[in-house]
Amino acid sequence: MLKGVHHIAIICSDYERSKRFYTEVLGLKIIREVYRLERQSYKLDLELNGTYVIELFSFPDPPSRVSGPEAAGLRHLAFTVDDIDEVVAHLELCNVTPEPVRVDPYTGKRFTFFTDPDGLPLELYEA
Repeated sequence: MLKGVHHIAIICSDYERSKRFYTEVLGLKIIREVYRLERQSYKLDLELNGTYVIELFSFPDPPSRVSGPEAAGLRHLAFTVDDIDEVVAHLELCNVTPEPVRVDPYTGKRFTFFTDPDGLPLELYEA
C-alpha cells in the first residue's frame, strides 16, 4: 500500500534559472547535484524541511508543457505555509507575482497561485 509521496519530478528549460528559483526564491535546500553525461542532463535533488521533495531535471530542448487552458493531467504543486501574506511579500520582492489571495470555500483556508520560471503552476496553501 502507498505510504506517502516520495518526490515530484520537474523538467525545466533553463537549469540555472530554475535552480535559483527553487533554492533562492522558494528556499529549498540542495541534497545533491549531478550531471548525467549520457543524458546531457542535470539532476538536482531538493529538500524542504529535511524531506526530499523535488527532483529538478534539465534536458536538451524539452518541449513546452501546456498549463493554460487547464488540461488533463497533473495540475499543480501545492506548498503549505504558515503565513501566506509573509510568503506573498517575499515572492513579490523576488519579482514573482502571485494571483490575489483567495479563501477555499470548503475549508476556510487562504491560498494563492503563482508560476515557476517555466510557467508550472504552484500553489501556496495556508495551514
